[in-house]
Amino acid sequence: MIRTNPELLTYINELYNKKNNGITEEKHNPKQRVIEQNKRYNWVYIIKKGITKCYLSDENGKDFIQEFLGEGMEFGEIEVFSGNPSFCCIEAITELVVYKISYIDFNTLLENDKKFNRLVIKAMAAKISYKAPRHSYQQSYPIEDNILRLQQLFPKLTEVISKSDIANYLGVTLRSLNRTLNQLKHRNEN
Repeated sequence: MIRTNPELLTYINELYNKKNNGITEEKHNPKQRVIEQNKRYNWVYIIKKGITKCYLSDENGKDFIQEFLGEGMEFGEIEVFSGNPSFCCIEAITELVVYKISYIDFNTLLENDKKFNRLVIKAMAAKISYKAPRHSYQQSYPIEDNILRLQQLFPKLTEVISKSDIANYLGVTLRSLNRTLNQLKHRNEN
């Protein structure tokens, strides 16, 4: 549920410690947006510490959470390749520390650093391969199964991520989520 990429994070830490490569560090507070939907940015971010949510907002203000990103996950790279405005919002859930790389420095690293290039391609392939199975699982199984699966993968689910965000991630109403959580709680008590 909270995606991480320790291999990319380890390599970015090495690059950051070497200096002179355009990588800076930036901090964000919980609920602070790092990227706004439909805006242009000139940076790619890699999470050093913390958790974010990646979501789309429709014209009615409804949020659709695509994924939760943790340490080592990058964002803003799709906009580098497409040249388009940002596709979604990225908002800090916890205290967040990110590495920030300008588009120019990111492209320079891609062109001149084979290991960096391979890690970025691998990360993008993982993002793509993650989405389809997650969406098909959520559509194929009832809310209860999805919640049980999330709790199994991430036992402290509701301690770190708000119920509202979990509901948006599952594509259900908060009321449906609460009802299902209560049913599971009563079932476990008996």
